[in-house]
Amino acid sequence: MRPRLLDLFCKAGGAAVGYWRAGFDVVGVDIEPQPHYPFAFWQGDALEVLANVERQFSAIHASPPCQAFSALRSLGNARKDHVDLLTPIRPLLKASRLPFVIENVPGAPMRQDFVLCGTQFGLGAGESVLRRHRWFETSFAPPALVGLQPCAHTPGATVMVYGHGTPGHLYRMARSVNVYRQPGGTSTRDGLAFHSQAERCEAMGIGWMNRGELSQAIPPAYTEYLGHHLMRAVREARA
Repeated sequence: MRPRLLDLFCKAGGAAVGYWRAGFDVVGVDIEPQPHYPFAFWQGDALEVLANVERQFSAIHASPPCQAFSALRSLGNARKDHVDLLTPIRPLLKASRLPFVIENVPGAPMRQDFVLCGTQFGLGAGESVLRRHRWFETSFAPPALVGLQPCAHTPGATVMVYGHGTPGHLYRMARSVNVYRQPGGTSTRDGLAFHSQAERCEAMGIGWMNRGELSQAIPPAYTEYLGHHLMRAVREARA
């Protein structure tokens, strides 16, 4: 039988698909309805579910909301009152005594046992790469990142291709895929064409989400890779 994984703060299931590919059956939990979640789904408070869950799972993944730690929080029109749910969930995960993975954005108050980026998995669309860093803290010791190439970019080099566009010239496609702003369109100032929703889905390896869901998603390639290490931790715990 496939071991069962509890996917907390699951959103539309990017992480879930990766774990499923790695061999887990997955049950998602989120406070909001997730009509596009591809597996069994429980709507509810993740902290309450974790505090009361019976030992019917073999492993846990948690992706607490990242807005409290995201670099986007520094924007002038961004909300500043986001709740930190990462800190209170860690002791609950440890108390479960199950192998677990916590995911969040760079800058979150957590260990960086794994730091993954889309460029390590060859993710992208056309000539553009997916620069999407995520931190992962795990209950198991991180091995060397065997089979992964290093990030194939330098800081800032894949975020934008700066420079003013010249009227009448073709726009250059941004070199990295940005899943936050409105899909498509161009920037006259920077001389850029932005990626379409289809290109963003291609870059993330996700074909079932809308724009809002995609902006919060984890590429399944990340958790498929982590899932194999997590599966090893599950087998060791059972032994």
